[in-house]
Amino acid sequence: MELKGRVAVVTGGTRGVGAGIARAFVSAGADVVVCARRPPEVPLAGAEFVSLDVRDPDAVRAFFGALPRLDVLVNNAGGGPFRLLADADAERHTRVIELNLLAPLTASLAAHGHLKRSKGSVVMIGSVSGSRPSPGSAAYGAAKAGLENLARSMAVEWAPDVRVNTLVVGMVRTELAHLHYGDENGIDAVSRTVPLGRLAEPAEVGAAAVFLASDAAAYITGASLLVHGGGERPLFLDAATANKET
Repeated sequence: MELKGRVAVVTGGTRGVGAGIARAFVSAGADVVVCARRPPEVPLAGAEFVSLDVRDPDAVRAFFGALPRLDVLVNNAGGGPFRLLADADAERHTRVIELNLLAPLTASLAAHGHLKRSKGSVVMIGSVSGSRPSPGSAAYGAAKAGLENLARSMAVEWAPDVRVNTLVVGMVRTELAHLHYGDENGIDAVSRTVPLGRLAEPAEVGAAAVFLASDAAAYITGASLLVHGGGERPLFLDAATANKET
């Protein structure tokens, strides 16, 4: 899919899934601007880096206001630590929601004028955590659920000028995967819970993002594309004693 001549901004695009998305857009021929609080350890060839805290509304508006053109906004910046609800106050959980829900809203609003002129699109990076219980990351899951709903409403309000879609991403093997799943044995064990038998690679998420931003998805808006390897096998199937091979 060709994106030559188009300008794409990827928030949080310096590592992990964001870096995979940025690389995919570069490979598709787009002019890519990556923004994050800190520069990447290894610069991404073909992409420009701009230091930006997406939680700072004034800085976000100034950043997009200075762009001469924008065709694609990928709201990827997000995340949150493992934290049980009762182990922190509401203010700390609120910061997770600010990063994962309010920041994409702020960025999308700041980019709207550019995207309307270019007939561009927004790609939200959602999570399976937004559609299932997420113990230890409840605020993150709630924010991602809100993000997916926001994208659907935004798609209706901004049509037909701007398309808005969500990638609902499952477990991805990034350089920080050990923080979530443990050592290689833990990652292998988690991989076996996925129908496709492995975690996603950042490049695969990137390819899906490029698709949603491309002309191949010209009639797709308000959609949620599942990139989760088939999801999670229901635990009751293994616990049940019925329908077992003998």
